[in-house]
Amino acid sequence: MEFFGHVIDGAEGGSASGETFPSVDPYTREPWAEIALGGAGEVDRAVTAARRAFDEGPWPRMGRAERGRLLHRLADLVLANADTLALADTRDMGKPITQSRGNDVPRAADNLRFFADHARLTPAETLPMDSGHHAYTRYDPVGVAAAVAPWNFPLMLETWKIAPALAWGNTVVLKPAEDTPASATILARLALEAGLPPGVLNVVHGHGPDSAGQALTEHPGVDRITFTGESATGRVISAAAAKHLVPVSLELGGKGANAVFADADLDNAVAWSLRAIFTNAGQVCLAGSRLYLQRPILEEFLARFTAGAEAMRLGDPKLESTEIGPLASETHHRKVRGYVETVADEGGTLHSGGLGDGWFVRPTVITGMPAGGRHQREEIFGPVVTITPFDTEDEVVALVNGTRYGLNAMLFTENLSRAHRVSARLRAGTVWVNCFFVRDLRAPFGGVGDSGVGREGGTFSREFFTEPKAVVMQIG
Repeated sequence: MEFFGHVIDGAEGGSASGETFPSVDPYTREPWAEIALGGAGEVDRAVTAARRAFDEGPWPRMGRAERGRLLHRLADLVLANADTLALADTRDMGKPITQSRGNDVPRAADNLRFFADHARLTPAETLPMDSGHHAYTRYDPVGVAAAVAPWNFPLMLETWKIAPALAWGNTVVLKPAEDTPASATILARLALEAGLPPGVLNVVHGHGPDSAGQALTEHPGVDRITFTGESATGRVISAAAAKHLVPVSLELGGKGANAVFADADLDNAVAWSLRAIFTNAGQVCLAGSRLYLQRPILEEFLARFTAGAEAMRLGDPKLESTEIGPLASETHHRKVRGYVETVADEGGTLHSGGLGDGWFVRPTVITGMPAGGRHQREEIFGPVVTITPFDTEDEVVALVNGTRYGLNAMLFTENLSRAHRVSARLRAGTVWVNCFFVRDLRAPFGGVGDSGVGREGGTFSREFFTEPKAVVMQIG
């Protein structure tokens, strides 16, 4: 059985206690790896190493071009080890190998390359002043960044956090999700191979509450906290950070809505809508789990959509033919199963899908669910979609906005005026029109309400991971 340890100050190893925990393959439901179980002691060692690397080491003192060169080398190594990284995420959480290798690994490399170049090419401002002074701006690194990553896109979202932090000269302590630890250790090994100095990227494994995650987000030596995960945990982290006045970036839960108007291109709308809810077995914070169909197209769309859902191939996620893998853990399967089993109790109809063997949930389509039902209000985080008809534009805007979440929304229409008009009215951090999950790393990404605080991407990541400074000089 493989072992994945902490990586602290350039060395990989176990915990002082010698304790480990298993990483379970969701398909076989058997352990496939042993992981070092860290706690407050390992976190303190990692933060101390990161602080020393920041205060005394070469990383924040390098030119941006030199840091960028090393991050590009790391991106090269990520691609060179694509099979190993992809298989680690697939074995950890059941993601189909075609998705982990075809999407997540390339996106991880792109994250590293983009932020390396963004830091190198971003200009500062010069501000001539009428008073006989001259002002200019600097973007200095902040220090030690704590990055807490989720389990649904492990490698991709780990690099989404660490790439901008490192590119701007910070050092990082990464705490991956306990369900998906392997790729974080592999990434840290590759970072050392790429030439990143010891202590620049540290990885500590462990659980969240009362363990490594809590110790990291409460540590007084941390200067920034970036977290992706559920809203309840985000509130706890925000409260802990407030004690030390540490800025936080929180990308939290979602209850994505998908509004399809009668004038939409149905072939396009059906294809994207299937991807929006069933990619990664619905374990996506952006998943289009609330599907609203304008009444004239309801029956035709429902027939096409249901046929597409029922045609999806469930199976071993390590096989190229598999489109839907198992849910990531027994605990999560139990949660999603609870929603599937209570559809009738909540007033809805299970139109298609349902429970499969093991930790599988088949692509599930629910109709007739009342607007106030928990399936419409709560983040299910599985391959489960509710379908609701609507008549007017005002009606669907109210339905889409009728949630405490506000991470993303989709709309499908061939009417350009409607596309702009409705997009402006939706309460969401991202609105996709006639598509889904298309990202530009320059654009802001984040949510409103219970979907989070702050934005990531491009200059928004720069503002978070740097201290903008004004320098004013007398020249007259």
